Amino acid sequence: MRFVEPSREVLAETLLAAGPGANTLCEGWRTQELAAHLYLREHNPRAGLGMVLKPWRKATEKAIAKLAAESSTPEAYAALVEKFRAGPPKISPFALKAVEHSANLAEFFIHTEDVRRASDRWAPRALDAEYSQALWAELITRAAILYRSVDLGVVLVNASGPRHVAKRAPVSVAIIGEPGELLMHANGRTGQALVSFEGQQDAVALLQTAPVGL
Repeated sequence: MRFVEPSREVLAETLLAAGPGANTLCEGWRTQELAAHLYLREHNPRAGLGMVLKPWRKATEKAIAKLAAESSTPEAYAALVEKFRAGPPKISPFALKAVEHSANLAEFFIHTEDVRRASDRWAPRALDAEYSQALWAELITRAAILYRSVDLGVVLVNASGPRHVAKRAPVSVAIIGEPGELLMHANGRTGQALVSFEGQQDAVALLQTAPVGL
């Protein structure tokens, strides 16, 4: 659980460094939309649920767009990022450490990279070994859902040794990389994840075009 707060700080600093109007890997979102999403999911329960529940999705998208429009100037954008950095209100479910860990550990890492990797010049971060292990643990709890639409077996291979079968099928592909890179791939950032593949050539080609993530 101790990695979430430092990850929040890194994400906030990354957003501030990029400034408003910068590209991200989140389709249709600039940095101010991403910052609005991060703030609203912790401060507005309906907005948070709207990311996964279709009946509330349009309202959530409108709320994000409105807050993003209000945060397009450098000053307003910086204020929004600082509100996110301050964390959830005490009455929010995210204020519970167990919920915060489950909901934010992977979320904060992925969105930090969404900003960093939208630039032409980026390099993978050197992550603390325990942090990498925590990301791996989060990944394997969600891998079956994230790869559910792939018509292949999928085996995730941590570069440090551990393996996890995300999906079983007669034909499988192994995806190999550091935990953070595997996490990016599993969450649909397939073109920006530094991973390699082992398997039949046609199976690897199928995986590379398959829908991955939520």
